[in-house]
Amino acid sequence: METLHHNYKMFMFFNRKFKMTEAKPPFDVAEAFSVFTDKGSYMNAAQLRRFLVEFQAEDETAMTETAAARVHHDMNAPLQHYFIYTGHNSYLTGNQLSSDCSDVPIIKALERGVRVIELDIWPNSAKDDINVLHGRTLTTPVPLVKCLKSIKDNAFAASPYPLIITLEDHLTPDLQAKTAKALIEVFGEMLYTPESNHTEEFPSPEELKYRIIISTKPPKEYLESKERKDKEDTSAGSSGDERHSNRMTPDGSDSDESSYGKSPDHQVAAPEYKRLIAIHAGKPKDGLGVALKSGLNKFRRLSLSEHELEKAATTYGVDLVRFTQKYFLRIYPKGTRIRSSNYNPLVAWYHGAQMVAFNMQGYGKSLWLMHGMYRANGGCGYIKKPDYLLKKGPNGEVFDPEATLRVKTTLKFRLIGVPADYAKKKTKVIEDDWVPVWEEELEFPLTVPELALLQIEIREYDMHEKDDFGGQTCLPVCELKPGIRSIPLFDKKGEKYPSARLLIKFQFA
Repeated sequence: METLHHNYKMFMFFNRKFKMTEAKPPFDVAEAFSVFTDKGSYMNAAQLRRFLVEFQAEDETAMTETAAARVHHDMNAPLQHYFIYTGHNSYLTGNQLSSDCSDVPIIKALERGVRVIELDIWPNSAKDDINVLHGRTLTTPVPLVKCLKSIKDNAFAASPYPLIITLEDHLTPDLQAKTAKALIEVFGEMLYTPESNHTEEFPSPEELKYRIIISTKPPKEYLESKERKDKEDTSAGSSGDERHSNRMTPDGSDSDESSYGKSPDHQVAAPEYKRLIAIHAGKPKDGLGVALKSGLNKFRRLSLSEHELEKAATTYGVDLVRFTQKYFLRIYPKGTRIRSSNYNPLVAWYHGAQMVAFNMQGYGKSLWLMHGMYRANGGCGYIKKPDYLLKKGPNGEVFDPEATLRVKTTLKFRLIGVPADYAKKKTKVIEDDWVPVWEEELEFPLTVPELALLQIEIREYDMHEKDDFGGQTCLPVCELKPGIRSIPLFDKKGEKYPSARLLIKFQFA
């Protein structure tokens, strides 16, 4: 192995020497090549095919399939049976208080494969048109129609499966009617409007290909919930919970509450607007515990903040799993995440929540997990839930997220999944080498590989300060195949580096 050195001047005074190694193939690569070429110097087509099938565990038929065939989950189950790639305040370009509202982050999210776009709709200053903005903040508005047109143009750029638009509605009935007209004019036949809103099961992603679904709280229920909310605000003892803390933030509308109107008697709901709502959102009248145990009567979607989810998971863990077998559960960031940070999505996923809403314009390790999760199933934005989250036992029993589980498999190769599968390991440090070779084997026993994520972070070692970020990737373990794989690396915002990859050998025992 020939080694060259390059010197770089740092801070105008110091030289730093980097090794440029003329690297030979790693041992595992050389050994596999030798075995499948019968110690020859090249690999012919037949030998390559044998290597791919026997060593890389590739399906012979899959090797001839096009990129469009990479969606491999069953897409014919009801929509509630899928995790859905979900955005939060999709129109914001930055922080939650003062950034611009624009259609640009919506377009970027759609190009990444996001399948749920959230729009907060408010009257403009003249009260005669509709804007999209984060209410009661310094965010600059963008016209609703502009956002709708951009959605139409990019809705299926990355995936043919249905796009859901969740509307946080703060409109008068006349503007709701105007919104309905705009939705019909822009989307036309793309809009999905069910014959009944009380069907037991929603159609499948396959049946809803290239359709757009509207989800919000129906006008009448919005106004009734506002009246209840106003009464609660005037009563004693209404402080200290998550609901109150959310109202202290710029706009607490994520909880499916309306901010418009004082009484249902003062408003007339827009029937054409209500007719377009395919997934009715709502707030349970008798409290969360009753709703999780007994289900919802009029609604199909319930929203909880990340803090409300944590409390519910502690008290109603099994009930959450049972609830999400039939109804949609949406989780959203707490209102204090002013900088558009995110939370750990795994608690929501292993309780069956379909819509785990994230600030896609942010960055950080939680967002890396979200990106990694939805690289599964061809990046189509829909991931079929594991069977154990969907099945019921003979006596109606469902999966218990807190139960102790046996190890199903061992991944030999930072791993994040359900709590029992959380582990973190670190390789040795290789100093001043442009082409590092670690030659290390790491093992991770897994109890729920279906929800496990392998998160890898590359850092440049610094003896005196915090190590510098080099790159990262996050991979769904259920999508990993055995063999030697070339893994792309990404920057902090999830953009792929053009020419940096890791060569990793995966084994499952």
